[in-house]
Amino acid sequence: MTLGICCDHAGFDYKQRLIAYLEEKKYQIKDFGTYSSESMDYPDVAHPLAEAVESGEVEKGIAMCGTGNGMVMTLNKHQGIRAGLAWNEEIGKLVKQHNDANVLVLPARFIPFDMVCRITDVWLDSEFEGGRHQRRIDKIPIK
Repeated sequence: MTLGICCDHAGFDYKQRLIAYLEEKKYQIKDFGTYSSESMDYPDVAHPLAEAVESGEVEKGIAMCGTGNGMVMTLNKHQGIRAGLAWNEEIGKLVKQHNDANVLVLPARFIPFDMVCRITDVWLDSEFEGGRHQRRIDKIPIK
């Protein structure tokens, strides 16, 4: 599976460490930046990640910024994106099971790195439940 990943300056350290963690698990990674801890604007990396998920260039995405809110707001402007913000394992599981999130967003300044890994693992391992949840997802896009 190919995963896209991006972050702003607040998530840079975690992004680098998460890439290494995921590569050890044999995931292919496409890094959309940022490439340093220098201050930058999160939409500059969120939009390219969203476009890659929408086009199928990558199967899923992971994004990080300080609170996760800037990334999730930007990513969800794209009609084909369902980005879910998760700060614990239960939410990471539910955004996949109930919302079929195709991008996981993590709040880098508010959770330790081991939690980032645990949330990512549960999100990647969870399956969308469909059923009543599909009906709700079908109502999300603006037509």
